[in-house]
Amino acid sequence: MMESLKDKSKNSVARRNFIKKLTFFCTSLLIPSFVNSREKSEKAKKWVLTNGYSPAEHYWGMGVAINKCIGCGRCVDACKRENNVPREPFFFKTWVERYRIFKDSETIVDSPNGAINGFEYPRVEKKAIIRSFFVPKLCNQCNNPPCVQVCPVGATFKAEDGVVLVDSNYCIGCGYCIQACPYGARYLHPVTQTADKCTFCYHRITNKMIPACVEVCPTQARIFGEIKKKASPLVRFMRMNKIGILKPSLNTEPKVYYANLDMEVK
Repeated sequence: MMESLKDKSKNSVARRNFIKKLTFFCTSLLIPSFVNSREKSEKAKKWVLTNGYSPAEHYWGMGVAINKCIGCGRCVDACKRENNVPREPFFFKTWVERYRIFKDSETIVDSPNGAINGFEYPRVEKKAIIRSFFVPKLCNQCNNPPCVQVCPVGATFKAEDGVVLVDSNYCIGCGYCIQACPYGARYLHPVTQTADKCTFCYHRITNKMIPACVEVCPTQARIFGEIKKKASPLVRFMRMNKIGILKPSLNTEPKVYYANLDMEVK
């Protein structure tokens, strides 16, 4: 009698485990990014906890003072060197755009080779310029990232510290996230054939260093820091300036904040 009960109990547990695995498998087919989210979160912890860094204790963001940017392109060059970004054009984790607004309301935006070598200045402009300025751009590390939502395998995910990351071991190179990004901040790496983008130099910030682009800026136009800590230089920057974000109507909730953002910037 007891053996019969034990057999029934074992069969019941086996059935429950089978149903659980079957449910997980079916869910992974229907909603892969949802199923992988927990796994990705754990993977992110393994990446960074080896050196004592705790993602839950941080929430990163970046500020950009447009009136301080001189368009030198050092940030672009430093980013490519630090993160092994291909030197060919069109592959950038950060770039700088120049805006020239003329008297007749025409606006010309250019960014030759991402401004890695700066900008050329014409000796004589054919039309009168009302104002001109430079705008550094990068992944906006959205709090509500479209790229995460569309990834079919969960390769793109948001870590606890707010940084959006890409696991190249999972990425299948479908390009959905590249198309979904409204800021044009992603590209398909020509060698690995996986999606790539700015990560705030994650390998640096998890080792108590600032991103390479922030470090080399000669005018301190980029400010990196914590969003939720009052002593952070970023919090002070946001308190002391009129702050804007790119494409606010999309509700992506960017964590890159611009001071003195002109309405012509898209």
